[in-house]
Amino acid sequence: MTGIIEIDNLSKEYGGGTKALTDVSMSIEEGEIIALLGPNGAGKTTLISIICGLVVPTGGSVRVGGYDIGKDWRAARKLIGLVPQEIALEPFESVLNCVRFTRGLYGEGPDDAYIEEVLRSLALWEKRDAATKELSGGMKRRVLIAKALAHRPKVLFLDEPTAGVDVALRREMWQVVEGLRREGVTIILTTHYLEEAEEMADRIGVINKGQLLLIKPKDELMGEFGGKTLRIELDEPLHAIPSELAGRGLVLAPDGLEISYDYDTRAERTGIARLLGDLAAQGITVRDVSTRQSSLEEVFISLVQEDKAEDAA
Repeated sequence: MTGIIEIDNLSKEYGGGTKALTDVSMSIEEGEIIALLGPNGAGKTTLISIICGLVVPTGGSVRVGGYDIGKDWRAARKLIGLVPQEIALEPFESVLNCVRFTRGLYGEGPDDAYIEEVLRSLALWEKRDAATKELSGGMKRRVLIAKALAHRPKVLFLDEPTAGVDVALRREMWQVVEGLRREGVTIILTTHYLEEAEEMADRIGVINKGQLLLIKPKDELMGEFGGKTLRIELDEPLHAIPSELAGRGLVLAPDGLEISYDYDTRAERTGIARLLGDLAAQGITVRDVSTRQSSLEEVFISLVQEDKAEDAA
């Protein structure tokens, strides 16, 4: 099945030999949400800029909706909406006219009913006559999204969409994104808020130093790289882990009242039942047991650190 975006061996090298992207390939299906993660300078924005026709690649190809971004750039670009990192709006223009003007840039005729629908979905309708300079930072970002949606794109790029936005407004914007996905819009976002990717994305792509380290379904990624920690709360404090339990990777808390045990959820045997039995055999009374799943942030950090270690080797 052909994705709505097909990227093959995409590369970008700037003057002076700086490689922003190296042989990046991926396929993105219609209607899914992809989160691209990576440290600053990893190549995320360069990748988006190439797909959107803002930067010319030095190698490889990109097709959007079957259209090559180099040969059929008008048709490809018409399918794309972009919400950039930077807030750039005409300060004295009204919200309504800003969105109307963007629609016209794509050769679309007036459709005030649709524009109203977009503004209402982003809680901007009451601000439609306000000059953009009067809006808060969060509202300005919503205007950028409205502008990106003005021509009914099938693909929406969100480059750090909630940067500088407070937590409440960020969660509201997540709901907007989820609503767009239900309407069939394909969404690709870059973010430094890893809980944002964990909340919204179907698949996670990790980019570092211009290379795509992986792209996998979120649940699969968490299962493969995100281990679990068993936390065993004790009735009485221990001074040390008994020698009979040494070598299992058990960690005793400073107060002696909790033992931590990391295990692999994919393993045939986790060793939990045996551990609890051995604790009982040692006369150690367990008060409570809980587990904690690794966060996406921990998975991301481990992947990037692993990539650095491979380079050093």
